[in-house]
Amino acid sequence: MSKKIKELDLMIIGGGPAGLTAAIYAGRAKLNTLLLENELVGGQVRSSYTIENYPGFKTIEGQELADRMREQAEELGAVIDEFDTIEKVYLTNDDKVVETESYIYKPKSVIIATGATPRKLPIPNEEKFSGKGVHYCAVCDGAVYEDKVLGVVGGGNSALEEALFLTKFASKVIMLRRYDYFKGEKATLDEVLNNPKIEIKYNHDLVNLEGEDFVEKAIIANTKTGEEFEMPIDAVFGYIGTVPKTDLFKGFIDLTTQGYIPTDENMQTNVKGVFAAGDVRTKSYRQITTAVADGTIAALAAEKCILEKGR
Repeated sequence: MSKKIKELDLMIIGGGPAGLTAAIYAGRAKLNTLLLENELVGGQVRSSYTIENYPGFKTIEGQELADRMREQAEELGAVIDEFDTIEKVYLTNDDKVVETESYIYKPKSVIIATGATPRKLPIPNEEKFSGKGVHYCAVCDGAVYEDKVLGVVGGGNSALEEALFLTKFASKVIMLRRYDYFKGEKATLDEVLNNPKIEIKYNHDLVNLEGEDFVEKAIIANTKTGEEFEMPIDAVFGYIGTVPKTDLFKGFIDLTTQGYIPTDENMQTNVKGVFAAGDVRTKSYRQITTAVADGTIAALAAEKCILEKGR
């Protein structure tokens, strides 16, 4: 049975802050807009326990912020469809086609806001203990480790913030930092340094994890001396960067060697009428506020492109 073809003004692929902001602006512009998200709308924001650097809120739960963004976009007329997985795309200067499990869409313009996923820990037993002591989302999995000893690997804001969140459950949180400094915000770092439940091991890195069915101990290496030692631990949470979700667009959109999408200042990709916004594109800083800015610019640029084509 052939799939129904649907024509629309704007297709937004990805429902994180960049995609939701683009949907808000597209809704205000009265564009016939569909946002596709193959998971829960909100992206990495939804899995953040608290957010303290978003203008207008001293602190807000990630889930609440994501829900507010979604509600605003839908009230303005954007349609959001979750869990209709995209099977393939065809993106050229003249034609844009997005085929899902249910439909074939032919939008006039496309905004790619697929974001990025956490980079997996580069250890031999990562796959063996995935979900059994190896995790990448403290909000999702931290609560099951009440009164346990947990490890956090990473050196940016995410690692610092998630370590703080894990202290709500763990008896102790050990941060493994391969260098002698962190790259996060000073206010967050100060909070970590003053938390009695958090121990920081500078110049140490995770080499492997061992155990029978679940993680029981970590093999740690001193990055200066190379000396290795074992440490009892119940689980490890990794925050060592992200990998962009761009496999779907290979062959159509230019990508960097790391898989990110280069754009101009208007979020335009190498394909006319196709824009990229948020963590998926090449940029120096990946924050909620920069994703929101990207989404704003992408939507305004897409609107101009659509008007030039004639509606």
